[in-house]
Amino acid sequence: MEQFKLFIVLIIRRHNTDPYFNLATEEYVLKEIPEDSFMLWRNEPSIIVGKHQNTLAEINVDYVRENHIKVVRRLSGGGAVFHDLGNLNFTFIHHGLHDDLIDFRKYTLPILEVLNGLGIDARFEGRNDLTINGMKFSGNAEHVHKNSVLHHGTLLFSSQMTDLSKALKVNPLKFRDKAVKSIHSRVTNISNHLLNKMDVLEFADKIQNHVLEKYPDARFYDLSKEDHERIQDLVKEKYGTWDWNFGFSPHYNFRKMIRTKKSGTIDLNLDVREGIIQNVRIFGDYFGKYDTEVIQSALVSVPHEESDIREALQDFEISDYFTNLTLDEFIEGMF
Repeated sequence: MEQFKLFIVLIIRRHNTDPYFNLATEEYVLKEIPEDSFMLWRNEPSIIVGKHQNTLAEINVDYVRENHIKVVRRLSGGGAVFHDLGNLNFTFIHHGLHDDLIDFRKYTLPILEVLNGLGIDARFEGRNDLTINGMKFSGNAEHVHKNSVLHHGTLLFSSQMTDLSKALKVNPLKFRDKAVKSIHSRVTNISNHLLNKMDVLEFADKIQNHVLEKYPDARFYDLSKEDHERIQDLVKEKYGTWDWNFGFSPHYNFRKMIRTKKSGTIDLNLDVREGIIQNVRIFGDYFGKYDTEVIQSALVSVPHEESDIREALQDFEISDYFTNLTLDEFIEGMF
């Protein structure tokens, strides 16, 4: 397979397991450190929700509260995931040409190479998943900032599957066209498939060493005191706040879900008064190059009527905001 154009300069191995700090670190490294980088990190029990999701609709609120599970919104799209210390997370940050940034396969290739080298038939399947025997062990997401991309993924190694299934409230729409299955039958831990047993930290070493072999010029980078202080500021201002992680969800008068195999789930919520759209909120596990807040703003004060909505959106390339979705599909979801 052709080597992709990624030149890892920094390898950052993080030992802090606070999810607020770790998600803030990703944004900080993306925006403030100019070199391409690779990071490995773990979180204490927590739920990480996609940027476009309605948090309260994705979690088992009572279970989360009773078990003191932190809930954090990330920069990237995609669905909610459960993290614990048996889950290893990896992050690639690459600075380059905008058109070359989005590619789930190339950033997951090093992970697959490690697993294949351990005798595991791991594969890339669907939009953004890595699987073993058809069972998911890794979900991946990406976020583009200017001419940079943040790609991160989960690696279920020895996670507590019971906690995972109880903490997340599964959206039935996502399984509308499938037989009813428990979450245990759809996901798996990597450790269950290893010929030679190891723990999650030993597995992290395997990945780290493989990245070093692929990029021999890479060097380790320890976050400085100033880095830590600025990351903590970001936690206080954003990642540790209710506004970012939950936000205010008003009562909507109209709601419809769009689901396509290529685009994922898009949850359209409209507040319509006297036929005029007053407010729009869009949630879901979709991906896109640009922030959908622009689309939401463009629809405010527009009559809830197909021709008016089409006119309001005529200058937008919808697939840039909802990958692989057409304007007709989007408009159909509003009625």
